[in-house]
Amino acid sequence: MIHQDSSKYRQLPKLNLPPADLHLSMEEDTLKVFDPLRKKQVILTPEEYVRQNFVAWLIKSLHYPASLLANEIGITLNGTKKRCDTVVFNTNGSPLIIVEYKAPNIVITQNVFDQIMRYNMCLRARYLIVTNGMNHYCCVIDYESGSYNFIPAIPDYNDLKNIFSCN
Repeated sequence: MIHQDSSKYRQLPKLNLPPADLHLSMEEDTLKVFDPLRKKQVILTPEEYVRQNFVAWLIKSLHYPASLLANEIGITLNGTKKRCDTVVFNTNGSPLIIVEYKAPNIVITQNVFDQIMRYNMCLRARYLIVTNGMNHYCCVIDYESGSYNFIPAIPDYNDLKNIFSCN
């Protein structure tokens, strides 16, 4: 394990998230991070850096049970295999939230939302979150009306059942 003051770690940008206690290691010349959800070391790309910090925030600050989160969930979309970055399941095992991550330097555009909406055609989650670690966007899907609404903040796990309960 290496300390967060290593030169490669210092090159990573400060995110709009509380700092996470990442477990880093160096394998040859590659910086890796331990993903507690996948229970393995993965290469610390800029997108992975956002993922690990965001997941830590969901668990530690917003009270999401780690047991209901999964990274890199495979789906088949129009005959093509794709992977959702993170899926939060409800206690019945159905997808509740899909999270799509981008590197901090990537601008979140309509194309990113189109991507997560395509993934949601398979999973039918109620909430969609897109983040680059700097900006976080969350919308809630109303399947009855076929519409969606952006909400001002990522909901706390304990409040999910109360948000848009009139839909």
